[in-house]
Amino acid sequence: MGRILELAEKLWTGAVSADDHPPYAPLLELETIADGVAFISSFANVTAVATAEGLVLIDVGSAQLAALVHKNLREWSKARVHTAVFTHGHLDHVMGIDRFDDEARDKGWPRPRVVAHDALPARFERYVLTAGYNGCINTRQFQMPVVWPTTYRAPDVLYARALDLDVGGVKLELHHARGETDDHTWVWVPSKKLLCTGDLFLWCCPNAGNPQKVQRYPGEWARALRVMETLDAEVLAPGHGVPIIGAGRVKQALSETAELLEDLRDRTVAAMNEGMRLDDIVRLVRAPERLLGRPYLHPVYDEPEFIVRNLWRQYGGWWDGDPSRLKPAPSAELAKELSTLAGGAAKLAERGRVLAAAGDLALACHLVELAAQAEPDDAAIVKARADVYHARARRERSLMARGIYTAAADEPIKRA
Repeated sequence: MGRILELAEKLWTGAVSADDHPPYAPLLELETIADGVAFISSFANVTAVATAEGLVLIDVGSAQLAALVHKNLREWSKARVHTAVFTHGHLDHVMGIDRFDDEARDKGWPRPRVVAHDALPARFERYVLTAGYNGCINTRQFQMPVVWPTTYRAPDVLYARALDLDVGGVKLELHHARGETDDHTWVWVPSKKLLCTGDLFLWCCPNAGNPQKVQRYPGEWARALRVMETLDAEVLAPGHGVPIIGAGRVKQALSETAELLEDLRDRTVAAMNEGMRLDDIVRLVRAPERLLGRPYLHPVYDEPEFIVRNLWRQYGGWWDGDPSRLKPAPSAELAKELSTLAGGAAKLAERGRVLAAAGDLALACHLVELAAQAEPDDAAIVKARADVYHARARRERSLMARGIYTAAADEPIKRA
Protein backbone atom coordinates (compact mmCIF):
# COMPACT_ATOMS: atom_id res chain seq x y z
CA MET A 1 0.00 0.00 0.00
CA GLY A 2 1.39 3.35 -1.08
CA ARG A 3 0.80 6.84 0.27
CA ILE A 4 -2.45 7.37 -1.64
CA LEU A 5 -4.24 4.27 -0.38
CA GLU A 6 -2.69 4.70 3.06
CA LEU A 7 -4.21 8.18 3.27
CA ALA A 8 -7.51 6.82 1.97
CA GLU A 9 -7.61 4.30 4.80
CA LYS A 10 -6.74 6.88 7.44
CA LEU A 11 -9.38 9.28 6.17
CA TRP A 12 -12.06 6.60 6.14
CA THR A 13 -11.29 5.40 9.66
CA GLY A 14 -10.88 8.90 11.06
CA ALA A 15 -7.21 8.44 11.91
CA VAL A 16 -6.67 11.74 10.08
CA SER A 17 -9.19 14.52 9.53
CA ALA A 18 -10.63 15.42 6.13
CA ASP A 19 -10.28 19.05 7.23
CA ASP A 20 -6.51 18.57 7.40
CA HIS A 21 -6.40 16.72 4.05
CA PRO A 22 -9.03 18.42 1.86
CA PRO A 23 -9.68 17.02 -1.63
CA TYR A 24 -8.18 20.07 -3.32
CA ALA A 25 -4.76 19.28 -1.75
CA PRO A 26 -3.52 16.29 -3.82
CA LEU A 27 -0.51 14.09 -3.10
CA LEU A 28 0.89 14.56 -6.64
CA GLU A 29 1.91 10.94 -7.20
CA LEU A 30 0.68 7.71 -8.81
CA GLU A 31 -0.43 4.42 -7.30
CA THR A 32 -1.83 1.21 -8.79
CA ILE A 33 -5.32 0.73 -7.33
CA ALA A 34 -6.47 -2.35 -9.30
CA ASP A 35 -5.06 -4.74 -11.89
CA GLY A 36 -4.07 -2.56 -14.82
CA VAL A 37 -5.43 0.61 -13.23
CA ALA A 38 -3.34 3.56 -12.05
CA PHE A 39 -4.57 6.53 -10.06
CA ILE A 40 -2.73 9.85 -10.18
CA SER A 41 -3.54 12.13 -7.25
CA SER A 42 -3.55 15.53 -8.90
CA PHE A 43 -5.76 18.59 -9.32
CA ALA A 44 -7.90 16.99 -10.75
CA ASN A 45 -7.18 13.27 -10.46
CA VAL A 46 -6.34 11.13 -13.49
CA THR A 47 -7.22 7.43 -13.72
CA ALA A 48 -5.44 5.29 -16.32
CA VAL A 49 -6.67 1.91 -17.56
CA ALA A 50 -4.23 -0.28 -19.47
CA THR A 51 -5.53 -2.12 -22.56
CA ALA A 52 -4.03 -4.07 -25.45
CA GLU A 53 -4.44 -1.02 -27.71
CA GLY A 54 -3.04 1.55 -25.30
CA LEU A 55 -4.12 3.55 -22.28
CA VAL A 56 -7.52 4.99 -21.54
CA LEU A 57 -7.37 8.07 -19.34
CA ILE A 58 -10.35 9.20 -17.31
CA ASP A 59 -9.62 12.94 -17.22
CA VAL A 60 -6.20 14.40 -17.99
CA GLY A 61 -5.64 16.94 -15.21
CA SER A 62 -4.81 20.63 -15.27
CA ALA A 63 -2.39 22.59 -17.41
CA GLN A 64 -0.38 23.59 -14.33
CA LEU A 65 0.27 19.97 -13.33
CA ALA A 66 0.38 18.42 -16.80
CA ALA A 67 4.12 17.77 -16.73
CA LEU A 68 3.90 16.01 -13.37
CA VAL A 69 0.91 13.91 -14.46
CA HIS A 70 2.75 12.91 -17.63
CA LYS A 71 5.90 12.01 -15.72
CA ASN A 72 4.00 9.87 -13.21
CA LEU A 73 2.09 8.10 -15.94
CA ARG A 74 5.20 7.35 -18.01
CA GLU A 75 6.93 5.82 -15.02
CA TRP A 76 3.99 3.40 -14.83
CA SER A 77 3.45 2.71 -18.56
CA LYS A 78 5.11 3.62 -21.87
CA ALA A 79 2.01 2.73 -23.90
CA ARG A 80 0.39 5.41 -26.02
CA VAL A 81 -2.74 7.14 -24.85
CA HIS A 82 -5.48 5.71 -27.04
CA THR A 83 -8.53 7.45 -25.52
CA ALA A 84 -9.13 10.23 -23.02
CA VAL A 85 -12.55 10.66 -21.45
CA PHE A 86 -13.39 14.14 -20.22
CA THR A 87 -15.77 13.69 -17.30
CA HIS A 88 -16.73 17.36 -17.74
CA GLY A 89 -15.25 20.58 -19.04
CA HIS A 90 -13.75 22.14 -15.90
CA LEU A 91 -10.21 23.26 -16.64
CA ASP A 92 -8.58 21.10 -13.99
CA HIS A 93 -9.95 17.99 -15.75
CA VAL A 94 -9.26 18.76 -19.42
CA MET A 95 -6.31 21.09 -19.98
CA GLY A 96 -3.64 18.41 -19.55
CA ILE A 97 -4.56 16.91 -22.94
CA ASP A 98 -2.06 19.13 -24.79
CA ARG A 99 0.84 17.24 -23.21
CA PHE A 100 -0.43 13.93 -24.65
CA ASP A 101 -1.29 15.46 -28.02
CA ASP A 102 2.26 16.81 -28.25
CA GLU A 103 3.71 13.46 -27.24
CA ALA A 104 1.69 11.65 -29.91
CA ARG A 105 2.93 14.07 -32.58
CA ASP A 106 6.55 13.70 -31.47
CA LYS A 107 6.40 9.89 -31.43
CA GLY A 108 4.34 9.50 -34.59
CA TRP A 109 1.36 8.03 -32.73
CA PRO A 110 -2.26 8.77 -33.58
CA ARG A 111 -3.53 11.68 -31.53
CA PRO A 112 -5.50 10.51 -28.46
CA ARG A 113 -9.21 10.22 -29.10
CA VAL A 114 -11.14 12.51 -26.76
CA VAL A 115 -14.65 11.48 -25.74
CA ALA A 116 -17.11 13.73 -23.90
CA HIS A 117 -20.77 14.54 -23.43
CA ASP A 118 -22.37 16.61 -26.17
CA ALA A 119 -22.98 19.56 -23.81
CA LEU A 120 -19.24 20.05 -23.34
CA PRO A 121 -18.58 22.17 -26.48
CA ALA A 122 -21.20 24.69 -25.35
CA ARG A 123 -19.32 24.98 -22.04
CA PHE A 124 -16.12 25.82 -23.88
CA GLU A 125 -17.98 28.42 -25.92
CA ARG A 126 -19.29 30.00 -22.73
CA TYR A 127 -15.79 29.98 -21.25
CA VAL A 128 -14.51 31.97 -24.21
CA LEU A 129 -17.41 34.42 -23.92
CA THR A 130 -16.90 34.96 -20.16
CA ALA A 131 -13.13 34.54 -19.87
CA GLY A 132 -12.66 37.78 -17.93
CA TYR A 133 -15.42 36.98 -15.46
CA ASN A 134 -14.14 33.44 -14.91
CA GLY A 135 -10.67 34.81 -14.25
CA CYS A 136 -12.08 37.17 -11.63
CA ILE A 137 -14.19 34.63 -9.75
CA ASN A 138 -11.52 31.94 -9.72
CA THR A 139 -8.91 34.42 -8.53
CA ARG A 140 -11.28 35.27 -5.70
CA GLN A 141 -12.18 31.67 -4.91
CA PHE A 142 -8.65 30.27 -4.86
CA GLN A 143 -6.84 33.42 -3.71
CA MET A 144 -4.31 33.29 -6.54
CA PRO A 145 -4.09 35.06 -9.92
CA VAL A 146 -6.01 33.15 -12.62
CA VAL A 147 -5.77 34.00 -16.31
CA TRP A 148 -8.67 32.20 -18.00
CA PRO A 149 -7.81 30.46 -21.29
CA THR A 150 -9.75 30.97 -24.52
CA THR A 151 -8.44 27.96 -26.50
CA TYR A 152 -9.68 24.42 -25.84
CA ARG A 153 -9.15 20.97 -27.32
CA ALA A 154 -12.38 19.89 -29.03
CA PRO A 155 -13.59 16.34 -28.34
CA ASP A 156 -13.44 13.83 -31.20
CA VAL A 157 -16.48 11.83 -30.08
CA LEU A 158 -19.62 13.20 -28.41
CA TYR A 159 -22.52 11.23 -26.94
CA ALA A 160 -25.93 12.13 -25.50
CA ARG A 161 -27.12 9.68 -22.81
CA ALA A 162 -24.77 6.69 -22.72
CA LEU A 163 -21.93 5.25 -24.74
CA ASP A 164 -20.10 1.92 -24.61
CA LEU A 165 -16.45 1.89 -25.61
CA ASP A 166 -14.25 -1.14 -26.28
CA VAL A 167 -10.55 -0.35 -26.22
CA GLY A 168 -8.19 -3.30 -26.52
CA GLY A 169 -10.79 -5.70 -25.16
CA VAL A 170 -11.65 -3.54 -22.13
CA LYS A 171 -15.24 -2.33 -22.04
CA LEU A 172 -15.99 1.10 -20.60
CA GLU A 173 -19.55 2.31 -20.05
CA LEU A 174 -20.02 6.08 -20.17
CA HIS A 175 -23.13 7.63 -18.62
CA HIS A 176 -24.33 11.23 -18.62
CA ALA A 177 -25.71 12.89 -15.50
CA ARG A 178 -26.33 16.51 -14.62
CA GLY A 179 -24.77 17.23 -11.24
CA GLU A 180 -21.94 19.63 -10.57
CA THR A 181 -22.21 20.45 -14.27
CA ASP A 182 -24.64 19.81 -17.12
CA ASP A 183 -22.00 17.96 -19.17
CA HIS A 184 -20.94 15.37 -16.62
CA THR A 185 -19.85 11.82 -17.46
CA TRP A 186 -19.27 8.94 -15.08
CA VAL A 187 -17.51 5.78 -16.20
CA TRP A 188 -18.04 2.15 -15.23
CA VAL A 189 -15.39 -0.45 -16.13
CA PRO A 190 -17.09 -3.80 -15.35
CA SER A 191 -14.04 -6.04 -15.78
CA LYS A 192 -12.14 -3.99 -13.18
CA LYS A 193 -15.13 -3.33 -10.89
CA LEU A 194 -13.93 0.26 -11.29
CA LEU A 195 -16.18 3.31 -10.99
CA CYS A 196 -14.80 6.69 -12.08
CA THR A 197 -17.18 9.35 -10.82
CA GLY A 198 -15.56 12.55 -12.01
CA ASP A 199 -16.73 15.30 -9.66
CA LEU A 200 -19.95 13.48 -8.80
CA PHE A 201 -17.99 12.29 -5.77
CA LEU A 202 -15.46 14.66 -4.21
CA TRP A 203 -14.52 13.57 -0.67
CA CYS A 204 -16.41 16.59 0.68
CA CYS A 205 -19.88 18.08 0.75
CA PRO A 206 -20.96 18.04 -2.92
CA ASN A 207 -20.08 21.11 -4.97
CA ALA A 208 -23.76 21.68 -5.66
CA GLY A 209 -24.13 25.27 -4.49
CA ASN A 210 -21.05 27.22 -5.57
CA PRO A 211 -22.17 30.88 -5.20
CA GLN A 212 -20.07 32.21 -8.08
CA LYS A 213 -20.72 29.54 -10.69
CA VAL A 214 -23.55 28.53 -13.00
CA GLN A 215 -26.46 26.27 -12.06
CA ARG A 216 -25.82 22.96 -10.32
CA TYR A 217 -28.35 20.08 -10.21
CA PRO A 218 -28.55 18.45 -6.74
CA GLY A 219 -31.57 16.25 -7.46
CA GLU A 220 -30.21 14.78 -10.67
CA TRP A 221 -26.83 14.40 -8.99
CA ALA A 222 -28.44 12.26 -6.29
CA ARG A 223 -30.21 10.10 -8.88
CA ALA A 224 -26.91 9.42 -10.64
CA LEU A 225 -25.32 8.35 -7.35
CA ARG A 226 -28.23 5.98 -6.74
CA VAL A 227 -27.61 4.36 -10.12
CA MET A 228 -23.90 4.00 -9.37
CA GLU A 229 -24.80 2.44 -6.04
CA THR A 230 -26.39 -0.55 -7.82
CA LEU A 231 -23.22 -1.51 -9.68
CA ASP A 232 -21.37 -3.20 -6.80
CA ALA A 233 -18.17 -1.35 -7.65
CA GLU A 234 -15.14 -2.39 -5.61
CA VAL A 235 -12.96 0.60 -6.51
CA LEU A 236 -14.14 4.20 -6.68
CA ALA A 237 -11.80 6.69 -8.34
CA PRO A 238 -13.07 10.23 -7.66
CA GLY A 239 -12.38 13.46 -9.48
CA HIS A 240 -10.80 14.88 -6.31
CA GLY A 241 -9.65 13.22 -3.13
CA VAL A 242 -8.50 9.64 -2.75
CA PRO A 243 -9.87 6.31 -3.99
CA ILE A 244 -12.30 4.21 -1.98
CA ILE A 245 -11.56 0.48 -1.91
CA GLY A 246 -14.13 -2.17 -1.02
CA ALA A 247 -17.70 -2.68 -2.23
CA GLY A 248 -19.26 -1.89 1.14
CA ARG A 249 -17.41 1.38 1.51
CA VAL A 250 -18.13 2.44 -2.05
CA LYS A 251 -21.83 1.76 -1.64
CA GLN A 252 -21.97 3.64 1.67
CA ALA A 253 -20.17 6.69 0.30
CA LEU A 254 -22.43 6.88 -2.75
CA SER A 255 -25.60 6.25 -0.76
CA GLU A 256 -24.90 8.82 1.93
CA THR A 257 -23.82 11.50 -0.53
CA ALA A 258 -27.10 10.94 -2.38
CA GLU A 259 -29.00 11.06 0.92
CA LEU A 260 -27.48 14.43 1.80
CA LEU A 261 -28.50 15.93 -1.54
CA GLU A 262 -31.97 14.38 -1.37
CA ASP A 263 -32.55 15.68 2.13
CA LEU A 264 -31.60 19.24 1.20
CA ARG A 265 -33.65 19.14 -2.00
CA ASP A 266 -36.77 17.66 -0.44
CA ARG A 267 -36.92 20.04 2.51
CA THR A 268 -36.06 23.10 0.41
CA VAL A 269 -38.74 22.32 -2.16
CA ALA A 270 -41.27 21.56 0.60
CA ALA A 271 -40.64 25.00 2.11
CA MET A 272 -40.92 26.65 -1.30
CA ASN A 273 -44.24 24.91 -1.83
CA GLU A 274 -45.47 26.50 1.38
CA GLY A 275 -44.66 29.94 -0.01
CA MET A 276 -41.69 30.66 2.26
CA ARG A 277 -39.07 33.26 1.32
CA LEU A 278 -35.50 32.25 0.64
CA ASP A 279 -34.24 34.03 3.78
CA ASP A 280 -36.51 31.86 5.94
CA ILE A 281 -35.72 28.66 4.06
CA VAL A 282 -31.99 29.15 4.53
CA ARG A 283 -32.52 29.39 8.30
CA LEU A 284 -34.85 26.39 8.34
CA VAL A 285 -33.07 23.81 6.19
CA ARG A 286 -29.95 22.31 7.73
CA ALA A 287 -28.06 19.25 6.55
CA PRO A 288 -28.15 16.28 8.94
CA GLU A 289 -25.11 16.44 11.24
CA ARG A 290 -24.86 12.66 11.02
CA LEU A 291 -24.00 12.99 7.34
CA LEU A 292 -21.79 16.08 7.62
CA GLY A 293 -19.73 14.16 10.14
CA ARG A 294 -18.73 11.57 7.55
CA PRO A 295 -15.11 12.06 6.44
CA TYR A 296 -16.23 12.24 2.80
CA LEU A 297 -18.96 14.87 3.40
CA HIS A 298 -17.20 17.56 5.44
CA PRO A 299 -18.16 21.06 4.16
CA VAL A 300 -14.59 22.08 3.42
CA TYR A 301 -15.16 23.25 -0.16
CA ASP A 302 -18.87 23.90 -0.75
CA GLU A 303 -21.48 23.90 2.02
CA PRO A 304 -25.16 23.04 2.56
CA GLU A 305 -26.42 26.64 2.80
CA PHE A 306 -25.08 27.32 -0.68
CA ILE A 307 -26.80 24.18 -1.97
CA VAL A 308 -30.12 25.40 -0.55
CA ARG A 309 -29.66 28.73 -2.31
CA ASN A 310 -28.83 26.95 -5.56
CA LEU A 311 -31.95 24.81 -5.25
CA TRP A 312 -33.97 28.01 -4.89
CA ARG A 313 -32.33 29.37 -8.04
CA GLN A 314 -33.02 26.14 -9.93
CA TYR A 315 -36.68 25.85 -8.98
CA GLY A 316 -37.63 29.43 -8.12
CA GLY A 317 -35.50 31.90 -10.07
CA TRP A 318 -33.30 34.77 -8.88
CA TRP A 319 -35.82 36.78 -6.82
CA ASP A 320 -35.65 35.79 -3.15
CA GLY A 321 -39.25 36.63 -2.24
CA ASP A 322 -38.55 39.97 -0.53
CA PRO A 323 -40.50 42.60 -2.53
CA SER A 324 -38.05 45.36 -1.58
CA ARG A 325 -35.33 43.48 -3.44
CA LEU A 326 -37.25 42.96 -6.66
CA LYS A 327 -36.20 46.36 -8.06
CA PRO A 328 -34.05 47.73 -5.24
CA ALA A 329 -32.52 51.14 -4.80
CA PRO A 330 -28.78 51.33 -5.53
CA SER A 331 -26.84 49.84 -2.63
CA ALA A 332 -24.84 53.02 -2.06
CA GLU A 333 -28.01 55.11 -1.77
CA LEU A 334 -29.51 52.74 0.77
CA ALA A 335 -26.24 52.74 2.70
CA LYS A 336 -26.13 56.54 2.84
CA GLU A 337 -29.73 56.74 4.05
CA LEU A 338 -29.20 54.18 6.79
CA SER A 339 -25.93 55.79 7.89
CA THR A 340 -27.74 59.11 8.17
CA LEU A 341 -30.40 57.51 10.37
CA ALA A 342 -27.66 55.92 12.50
CA GLY A 343 -25.87 59.23 12.98
CA GLY A 344 -23.11 58.64 10.45
CA ALA A 345 -21.27 55.84 8.67
CA ALA A 346 -18.64 55.77 11.41
CA LYS A 347 -21.28 54.70 13.92
CA LEU A 348 -22.35 51.83 11.67
CA ALA A 349 -18.73 50.72 11.37
CA GLU A 350 -18.14 50.95 15.11
CA ARG A 351 -21.29 48.97 15.82
CA GLY A 352 -20.04 46.38 13.33
CA ARG A 353 -16.81 46.09 15.30
CA VAL A 354 -18.76 45.63 18.54
CA LEU A 355 -20.90 42.89 17.03
CA ALA A 356 -17.85 41.16 15.58
CA ALA A 357 -16.14 41.19 18.96
CA ALA A 358 -19.28 39.63 20.44
CA GLY A 359 -19.17 36.86 17.82
CA ASP A 360 -22.04 38.02 15.58
CA LEU A 361 -19.97 38.23 12.43
CA ALA A 362 -22.87 37.84 10.02
CA LEU A 363 -24.63 40.97 11.28
CA ALA A 364 -21.30 42.76 11.68
CA CYS A 365 -20.57 42.23 7.99
CA HIS A 366 -23.86 43.89 7.04
CA LEU A 367 -23.06 46.99 9.07
CA VAL A 368 -19.47 47.49 7.97
CA GLU A 369 -20.50 46.91 4.35
CA LEU A 370 -23.17 49.60 4.63
CA ALA A 371 -20.68 51.95 6.26
CA ALA A 372 -18.09 51.41 3.54
CA GLN A 373 -20.64 51.87 0.76
CA ALA A 374 -21.78 55.12 2.34
CA GLU A 375 -18.24 56.42 2.87
CA PRO A 376 -15.88 54.43 0.61
CA ASP A 377 -13.00 56.90 1.02
CA ASP A 378 -12.95 56.88 4.81
CA ALA A 379 -9.78 55.00 5.76
CA ALA A 380 -11.01 54.12 9.26
CA ILE A 381 -14.22 52.64 7.89
CA VAL A 382 -12.36 50.71 5.20
CA LYS A 383 -10.09 49.33 7.93
CA ALA A 384 -13.08 48.32 10.08
CA ARG A 385 -14.64 46.56 7.10
CA ALA A 386 -11.42 44.71 6.34
CA ASP A 387 -10.99 43.61 9.95
CA VAL A 388 -14.52 42.25 10.17
CA TYR A 389 -14.29 40.37 6.87
CA HIS A 390 -10.92 38.88 7.81
CA ALA A 391 -12.44 37.70 11.08
CA ARG A 392 -15.34 36.20 9.15
CA ALA A 393 -12.97 34.43 6.76
CA ARG A 394 -11.00 32.89 9.64
CA ARG A 395 -14.18 31.42 11.09
CA GLU A 396 -15.46 29.90 7.84
CA ARG A 397 -14.85 26.23 7.11
CA SER A 398 -15.49 26.09 3.36
CA LEU A 399 -12.89 27.29 0.88
CA MET A 400 -15.56 29.15 -1.09
CA ALA A 401 -16.72 31.27 1.82
CA ARG A 402 -13.15 31.96 2.97
CA GLY A 403 -12.15 33.05 -0.50
CA ILE A 404 -15.01 35.49 -0.92
CA TYR A 405 -14.64 37.03 2.53
CA THR A 406 -10.87 37.31 2.23
CA ALA A 407 -11.21 39.01 -1.14
CA ALA A 408 -13.79 41.40 0.30
CA ALA A 409 -11.38 42.32 3.08
CA ASP A 410 -8.36 42.81 0.84
CA GLU A 411 -9.76 44.52 -2.24
CA PRO A 412 -10.77 47.87 -0.65
CA ILE A 413 -7.36 48.11 1.04
CA LYS A 414 -5.65 47.66 -2.33
CA ARG A 415 -7.79 50.42 -3.85
CA ALA A 416 -7.26 52.84 -0.99
